[in-house]
Amino acid sequence: MHLCEIELRNCSAIRNLRQMSRHGISWHRLQSWHLLVFGMITLVFAPAILFVLWSPKGGNSRSSPSLDETWNSIEHVVQFSPTVEYINGSEVIWQIPKSAKAVLFIAHGCHGRAVNFWDRSPNCLNCIGLPEERLLVLHALAKKYAVITISSSMECWSFLKDKNKVKSILKWWLKEKKLMGLPVVALGASSGGYFISALATEFHFCSLTIMISEGIFKVMEAQTNYPPTLFVHMPNDVRRMELVAETMEMLKSKGVPIAEVKCPEFPLTPTFLSDRIPGLDERTSIRIFEVFKETGILNENNYMTREGRSISWQKPLRRRKVISDAKNEWEGHIQEELNLAYGYHEMTSLQSEQIFDWFDSHLYEPQQTS
Repeated sequence: MHLCEIELRNCSAIRNLRQMSRHGISWHRLQSWHLLVFGMITLVFAPAILFVLWSPKGGNSRSSPSLDETWNSIEHVVQFSPTVEYINGSEVIWQIPKSAKAVLFIAHGCHGRAVNFWDRSPNCLNCIGLPEERLLVLHALAKKYAVITISSSMECWSFLKDKNKVKSILKWWLKEKKLMGLPVVALGASSGGYFISALATEFHFCSLTIMISEGIFKVMEAQTNYPPTLFVHMPNDVRRMELVAETMEMLKSKGVPIAEVKCPEFPLTPTFLSDRIPGLDERTSIRIFEVFKETGILNENNYMTREGRSISWQKPLRRRKVISDAKNEWEGHIQEELNLAYGYHEMTSLQSEQIFDWFDSHLYEPQQTS
């Protein structure tokens, strides 16, 4: 219930008290009745009020995405200048801003790589710069987080195969770059979310953001000290939402600070794709939108009718010569944004404000003990 509704109900109770007073009801009885009403209101609404106050930015429900943000909206603040290295056979890409205040390790999802988070540049010729990944990194750099991304050994993260390698890389890199005194946080999506949820039992992170994943329940449950954890997930993935709720309840029972951000679906606009994808021009974005409307991929309110991975959206675009017959360089980027618009199992930067508020508020908070 909205806090304004609570206030209105309180006002109604006061009016009732006044009416009772006018009808000759004694002050003692009136006072007792008033205390009873106040006690009932407190019992009903206090948990909700505390929950709101405890949540990042005072909210823990559906997050309204920042659709006004474009791919270049913060480039006046920070720009990519990554360093690419191969350490112990692993692809490692990192960037350290001036006066860094903390370190962020990001773990990609299945089929991902470190190159997904960085724009192609002379420093990184193989970088891809997927729209959501790159914006997460830019937000982190703008907020003075040094960012390090590491590619998994296989298609998805394997805790047994990747754990020691990642721990070794992080420890070496922090020492080599003279960042040992800074707080370290981690963000992982899907497979990366499972990975960091387990890695946090063996490597000290000040806090975590687990995205579109519930984490590895048994590993997290067995840990006596676990870092504050924010879950970012999408309600259209109903089963995942149920699993996230179970993990949150378990961590809460252990005294671990937790919160969640729910990422709803949203309608496309004609320029949404060009607003989010570097190099995709506005004319092409508008034409894609028109084809999607014509073919029923979007409904009358411009929402996706189905999850992006289940639609052969490339075929009508090729038939109408909107994209070439050969694999278009933007297909992966477009696919990611369609998944995001449908609100189903995708990396997201739209909730960056809540994510970095969470990290900022737990940089120096000691780990909880159960």
